[in-house]
Amino acid sequence: MPVFRSIVFSAALAGLIVGVVISIAQFFGTVPLIQQSEVYERKATPPAGHDHASAASDQTKAHSHEKEWEPEDGLQRNAFTVGANILTAIGFALLLTGVYAIRGREVTWREGLLWGLAGFVVFTAAPGLGLPPELPGMAVAELTARQTWWIATAAATAGGLCLLAFRPAAWAAVLGLAGFYMLRGSMGDEDRPGGRVIERFSPADRYAHWFVAIVWVALAITGLILSLGKSVLLPIVGYTLFSWLAQLSKTIHNFAGPLLIIGVPWLFLRFIRDNGVSGQDVRWLANIKGYFTGHEYPSDRFNAGEKSVFWFVLTIGSTVLIGTGLVLLFPNFNQTRATMQVANILHVIAAYLSIALACVHIYLGTIGMKGAYRAMRDGYVTESWAEHHHLRWYERILAGKARQKFVVQGTKEAVERVEPRTRPA
Repeated sequence: MPVFRSIVFSAALAGLIVGVVISIAQFFGTVPLIQQSEVYERKATPPAGHDHASAASDQTKAHSHEKEWEPEDGLQRNAFTVGANILTAIGFALLLTGVYAIRGREVTWREGLLWGLAGFVVFTAAPGLGLPPELPGMAVAELTARQTWWIATAAATAGGLCLLAFRPAAWAAVLGLAGFYMLRGSMGDEDRPGGRVIERFSPADRYAHWFVAIVWVALAITGLILSLGKSVLLPIVGYTLFSWLAQLSKTIHNFAGPLLIIGVPWLFLRFIRDNGVSGQDVRWLANIKGYFTGHEYPSDRFNAGEKSVFWFVLTIGSTVLIGTGLVLLFPNFNQTRATMQVANILHVIAAYLSIALACVHIYLGTIGMKGAYRAMRDGYVTESWAEHHHLRWYERILAGKARQKFVVQGTKEAVERVEPRTRPA
């Protein structure tokens, strides 16, 4: 009985807190949309014609007592919204606490918070990315198709989170991205043929990017082999092949690592001008749902997601990796064993976090976003691509305020690189 009371009390307290937080978020985000849609619906007028209007009015008066009840606007309606959110949150909390009790293992508050966030992502955030609100006048899919999307997305998200949580291996991350690609496909609209061409990246930009990218990927692959190969590859390939592969990886890792000392500052200086953080980036993140549904919030040359990769992977992550890597690579500068141990831990943590973000960056830069790989490979994008994905940058180009310009009409090489890929087959 005490255990049952603890489960119910914990679930009720957690549900109360989460329900109130969700209600506050809805009052600022969802409720205004609902109120605007109701105004739109109530403004609908009956068909013209005196007789029909009178008949409709008489029928309404005759059946006024059959009108369905609905809460009044204001306190009553808000109270029902908060109550429904709290009850829903308590229900989810009871499910989680029940699972914890069955497992029979003590759960810390951090684990409980992570499980709660995972449930929110699985059942609310991920399905909501592809299911926009059904406002009046919007064309929506059939109910069966929408329910199928919700179930498939929730299942795929839950499976991906399980892979990341219980199988923290490189193949699990790749499998998760592959599953997302199978569900979502490549994002972005088709280019309009015949449009103008913009030089998005200069040759110097692309040389710096590809230098760092090649070195970084080589270090990531060899680092994963050295850190996880014994538990993942050794049972598969055997001792002989793994010993050769580990030795090769160690050599490549040790000699390629110092190249980041050149590449990271080079790439940082090339792109720092367009990666400043502003309030527009916060708004982009708040509207990140539109990024996956084809309605991107206007961004400059780089959006908040690309800036996150710049600051967390290139600037912070790579700097930590370079510093700790030098400590580990040159142990002859009187550093103590404790210093080496701390450097090793920081190196592994920074590497895993940076690799996770880099996987998303590589995915969106290749097959995940139409036209993104072509931009970094050839340097050019079409006018329609720039307008759709980076509207504020495109408007600055039109106004002549951006450093990037439209390609001159006579520049045949740039047009040949982009135009054939925009023409329909």
